[in-house]
Amino acid sequence: MGLSEVLGGLRGGVAFLTRLPVPTENRDWDRFRAFPAAFPLVGYLVGAVVSVPFLVGGLASAAVPEPTVAFGYLLAVVLCVGIPHLDGIADLGDAAAAHGRDATRRALKDTETGVGAIVAVVVVLAGLAAAAIELAAVPPLVAVGVVTAAEVGAKLGMSAVACLGTASHDGIGASFTRGATPALLFGPALAALPAAVIVAPFPVGVAPVVAGPLVAVVLVRWTAEPLGGVNGDVFGATNELGRVFGLHAGVIAWTLS
Repeated sequence: MGLSEVLGGLRGGVAFLTRLPVPTENRDWDRFRAFPAAFPLVGYLVGAVVSVPFLVGGLASAAVPEPTVAFGYLLAVVLCVGIPHLDGIADLGDAAAAHGRDATRRALKDTETGVGAIVAVVVVLAGLAAAAIELAAVPPLVAVGVVTAAEVGAKLGMSAVACLGTASHDGIGASFTRGATPALLFGPALAALPAAVIVAPFPVGVAPVVAGPLVAVVLVRWTAEPLGGVNGDVFGATNELGRVFGLHAGVIAWTLS
């Protein structure tokens, strides 16, 4: 893969995974979906952007309360990433609340929002807020490292879904899984390695990075029977859950270190 293809894949990844303004070409989408390592690479950018409130809070610790810093982080996530991936959490929440394979499959494909969806989204947002409050109390550079590692890990999880999953139908999921094999996961894992050993204090950064792929494996296996494979919802849910579990894994690792 040449430099122009790599840069095009990164531009496509930023355009797909964030709301950040980036000039793209028509071919960038195709380059992105054929370049699984773009997922964690974009995670570095997202992590750097959404961790700014922790830097600001660290520089003005006496003036900015920890809950305010945490709220700033949540706001930064929404502004930088948007809320499209929460739709995956909502759909899987409805599916988890259903009983039986047929009901679960209908819930995954249903466009209506049920109680399971509302609970799932609230739990995810509460999990983010709780982790952010804890991170606001640690040294700012550690918080930045953990946040960035969690974003990289969440995106590594999306790469894992692409490389390990089989699409349930011809859609967004199929555009990433088509042609992807487990062997291609080596590239994303290599791209995520600096987040685990450099960005955050070692070994604290390992836990957030590993959390994303673990979430991916669980969701790929869970949706295999009722859905017949992965779809866009699984990718979105992997990103959101990978971020939440990654942040909490980082907080726990820092506390124990």
